[in-house]
Amino acid sequence: MAETSSHKNAKTRGLSGSKTEVAIRGNRRLDASSPKIAREVERSSGEKSLAKAVRRLNTQTNKKKELLVPTPNLDKAKAVAEKVAKGKILIQNLSRTQRRFVR
Repeated sequence: MAETSSHKNAKTRGLSGSKTEVAIRGNRRLDASSPKIAREVERSSGEKSLAKAVRRLNTQTNKKKELLVPTPNLDKAKAVAEKVAKGKILIQNLSRTQRRFVR
């Protein structure tokens, strides 16, 4: 399915020197990555898809990990990330005005 314009804009907004659709192990792709930050945008609200996004971020070591979700899904994403994440993850809404931390 094609990427929406809001998804495209959110994944690289504020990242300098970023690459999109970065290949990772297991024939998967990460939405965006810069030298210091790995970012994944998940627009759906399903727990399985949120968990998959967190697992893709888990592959990135020595980078700050950011998961962007729509505002109504912030708390759900935090609950899923607490179960699945291996380290710190910053969860923000798409406009990056609200945030949740998982340690």
